[in-house]
Amino acid sequence: MAHEIERKFLLKSEVWRGLAPGVAYRQGYLSRDPERTVRIRIAGETAYLTVKGANVGNSRPEFEYAIPLADAEELLPLCLKPLVEKIRCKVEHAGHVWEVDEYQGENAGLVVAEIEMAGESEQIELPEWIGAEVSGDARYYNSSLSKMPYRTWVKA
Repeated sequence: MAHEIERKFLLKSEVWRGLAPGVAYRQGYLSRDPERTVRIRIAGETAYLTVKGANVGNSRPEFEYAIPLADAEELLPLCLKPLVEKIRCKVEHAGHVWEVDEYQGENAGLVVAEIEMAGESEQIELPEWIGAEVSGDARYYNSSLSKMPYRTWVKA
């Protein structure tokens, strides 16, 4: 079984900007049930169907399949609204690739960085621009952002 093990962080500076090119992402959810999410994603000129199971710690089952771009374009309108739009930059640091997502549309103003790890106990070196960890905060899951966008959050 394929598993995704990732941690997610807020950013505390803009130092990451310009370290890698960005790619536009659009994605929607056919299911955002916490026990199983089904996502359609267009990343640049490629498209994917992804099925994820429930989180256990920072790990969860994940199955991702490339699909024709034309099919993804037809499936996105069937997805729950709003769609999640973002620009993703893949920034290398200390032997790992950090995926920095700058959200657009209904989630504009939110920027997070994710890192996929080989195991739950793997030690990682945090770049200077990484801030607070939000891995366990379900509000930051993309499926949650499609249900309760960042713009609707009560600002403290």
